[in-house]
Amino acid sequence: MKPLHVKRLSMSLSCLLAISMLAACSDGGSGSKTAAPAPAADPKAAPKAAEPEKPLTVKIFAGLYNDAPDMNNAYWTEWQKRTNSKLEMEWVPSGDIDTKMDLVLASGDLPEILSSPNANRPSLINAAKNGAFWDLGPFLGDFKEYPNLKNNLAKDALKYLSVDGKVYALPRSRSRVDLGLKIRKDWLDKLNIPVPTTLDEYAAALKKITDADLDGNGKKDTLGIIGQGVVVDDGTTLFAAGFGALNPTYNEEGGMIETRLTPQWDDMIAYFRQMYSDGGLPKEFSVMKRTQNEELFRTGKAASYTNSIWWDDEWEKENRKTQPDAKILNLLLKGPKGDYALELQTGVSGGYYISKKVPEARVKQLLKYLEQTASQEMTDFAYYGIEGVHYKVVDGQKTLTEQGVKEVNVTSKGAGVLAYSKWGKVISASGSKAFNDAKIKEVEKFDELGLVDPFRGIISPTWLNTWPKYESEWKTMEAKAIVGQISMDEFKAYTAKLRALPEMKKAFKEFSDAYKTFTGK
Repeated sequence: MKPLHVKRLSMSLSCLLAISMLAACSDGGSGSKTAAPAPAADPKAAPKAAEPEKPLTVKIFAGLYNDAPDMNNAYWTEWQKRTNSKLEMEWVPSGDIDTKMDLVLASGDLPEILSSPNANRPSLINAAKNGAFWDLGPFLGDFKEYPNLKNNLAKDALKYLSVDGKVYALPRSRSRVDLGLKIRKDWLDKLNIPVPTTLDEYAAALKKITDADLDGNGKKDTLGIIGQGVVVDDGTTLFAAGFGALNPTYNEEGGMIETRLTPQWDDMIAYFRQMYSDGGLPKEFSVMKRTQNEELFRTGKAASYTNSIWWDDEWEKENRKTQPDAKILNLLLKGPKGDYALELQTGVSGGYYISKKVPEARVKQLLKYLEQTASQEMTDFAYYGIEGVHYKVVDGQKTLTEQGVKEVNVTSKGAGVLAYSKWGKVISASGSKAFNDAKIKEVEKFDELGLVDPFRGIISPTWLNTWPKYESEWKTMEAKAIVGQISMDEFKAYTAKLRALPEMKKAFKEFSDAYKTFTGK
């Protein structure tokens, strides 16, 4: 018997011999010893499909302005499909977002992306200066890889999000024309009150409305101008504009006085003090909440409210369930010296900040996602959703369906940059073409006549460190002045004392220098 290794060797030699013979036969009798060529590829064969890119997980801390959304609904499912993302949202009720954000910033336990509706918060700016967020400038470069961010943002958008010349955020794009001082036009008509054209006429109209029984319940319980926190929150600066507080104001040293400490702001507080005394400003104004106020206005319990103009159609329809003639009008009012009570936005409603804890490679991935959300396609989707599901086209106008009203709202715009849209906060996605055309005509002069708060986009290091020490006390003094617990002379003396503090004067000088740099004047 042959050994096993000899048998294996014999088998191997046999195999090699067979292979050689086959190769020799393959030359077609030409005598060539070259191997036959491989069969040609079929030109009609489809190329092998590339493996689909795995969805990018994106974690965002953002404001909640409606009911908490179902992230598996039709809108959010499509958003994630179009952006190839998997969103992990931490929704924070809008009334709590500043407090929650301050806690997050203080803890240092930052989310990957922090969405702030206000880029001017001292805690946020200090966090950026202390290295909490990535400087996005080097990533963006010449914007060659980010055409949407280059072409689709509002003018100076990134300047409003810069700190010490570094870009720390991408914008939450919103239109400059946003807030409207709303009043129930049908109530004015019912009481034969002409549409107010001045702040004084407006206050007089509210007094008449609150003295009447417009809902017919036998009580004089209709509220006047509603808001939340100190005075009327979002609308406070709009009123201040009517008293000239948005005009750059300088002290004797050439320092630019911060808006809330100007003498014009004091004049506005005196105005609200009289309105409070007359009943136009509710007794509970300082403790009212946003959700409560929206409910009061849309159900016919209040005469006036300041909020985005695009709500008008939805809130009119809500009011008409009990008051069929309900009509909302946004007022254009002049103050005592001819200034308009109009506040324009910058086109930037806060921004998206990327935590410095995020690895550099992942920052590029997140920027790719945010770049895509700044496209016109994603912006149209953010405002209207899916055709046939969230909207239908009527007379050339996209109009939200019942499902669209539920799923496409303020909150649904909180996961992306979006492109700038001039009338984005005016046009109602649930309104008809006729309604929206009329609404644009109603406010078409706002962009021309309104002012942006000059302190948007400029920073004073001294202010950031000083104002938090006095802000709470200042709010208390404002409320006391309005309700009559202290006199206006006492309140004005208090604000004059603040303006005279050495650290405040230093801050005002820094503001003045920053404003010159920002405007180039």
